[in-house]
Amino acid sequence: MPSAEPLREGDPGAVGPYRLLGRLGAGGQGIVYLGQGPDGRPVAVKVLREGRADERFAKEIEAARRVEPFCIAQVLDASLGGRPYIVTEYVEGPSLHQAGRHSGGDLQRLAVATATALAAIHRAGVVHRDFKPANVLLGRDGPRVIDFGIARTADQALTVTSGIVGTPAYMAPEQFAGAPAGPAVDVFAWASVIVYAATGTPPFGNDSLPAVIRRILNDEPYLGDLPGPLRPIVLACLSKDPAARPAIQDVLLWLIGSRPAPPLPRLMRPCHGGGRGPWTGSRRRRAAGPPASSPSR
Repeated sequence: MPSAEPLREGDPGAVGPYRLLGRLGAGGQGIVYLGQGPDGRPVAVKVLREGRADERFAKEIEAARRVEPFCIAQVLDASLGGRPYIVTEYVEGPSLHQAGRHSGGDLQRLAVATATALAAIHRAGVVHRDFKPANVLLGRDGPRVIDFGIARTADQALTVTSGIVGTPAYMAPEQFAGAPAGPAVDVFAWASVIVYAATGTPPFGNDSLPAVIRRILNDEPYLGDLPGPLRPIVLACLSKDPAARPAIQDVLLWLIGSRPAPPLPRLMRPCHGGGRGPWTGSRRRRAAGPPASSPSR
């Protein structure tokens, strides 16, 4: 996690038995503080903004507790009464968003570790739904996935709303259509995160919301100099059709060499127009037809 900023006026000095030392970050649901437990142990404490626990907050706690702790920031404590909060282990290290580009063995290790984390999350019957560089912490003992604020268990019904739930640059096409968000959305997000780690930008850009959504729905991804061994795997995961994407367990088998990687699909020649990035100039179109071979699920 990033180093903590000082507490601001109005921030509590403590919640429950946890002393708050500084701010680690803030989101739509609440504020995350660097805290100290009764035993002196550093912890991350997420405190709800609105002062009462809603169904979504309770589901975040439930989802995080269902996942094996080796790949996520482990839940240590939670309270739904009074001023609701959730306490997780403090992961010392930057987020992937802060750490910047990876290459060579570092990129391969990141790909394997994050795929393993998502495989454990899916095995627990949970869909994260907001997997992105800011939610991957690079701890000393390896990456940890955080923030289950919009996660849902696989057997929960989807409530379609007019709002976008997630981070658009890493969202799958079906999420913009209000379709059920199953494990395939995390597979799409994983591939987008790996492209970000390799190139410094997500595969469909991160500029205006309408432009990003249009590219995700209609255009082929920009992979930059993503190394050859990862390219066919990432492209399979970025399929517009969720049914054509591999399960994350298959991705992991490809990454560790236990199964041959899928063939590289034939794509339209990527455009490299001038301006702010590879998405300017002539519009990149989708390739005609599906990949030569769809990976088995």
